[in-house]
Amino acid sequence: MFYMYILQSENSGRYYIGHTSDSSERVSYHNNGRVKATRNKGPWRVVYSEKYETKNQANQREFEIKKKKSRKYIEFLINDTRE
Repeated sequence: MFYMYILQSENSGRYYIGHTSDSSERVSYHNNGRVKATRNKGPWRVVYSEKYETKNQANQREFEIKKKKSRKYIEFLINDTRE
């Protein structure tokens, strides 16, 4: 299984979108400064994720969301799963 995930910084409220095969390990990487894009911007928590059969599918979904360049769309995804 592969996952597309959205993290949110508990300090700034910023979002980060990525994909992985091991969500808990990947969040740990982000929170321990091992990912350059999120270093010194956390702590991070998972606020949304989707499960896929292949890495390619998860990667495509990640880029689909990033291409929208819309915080509003990200918040729609997050809030839609909470209802």
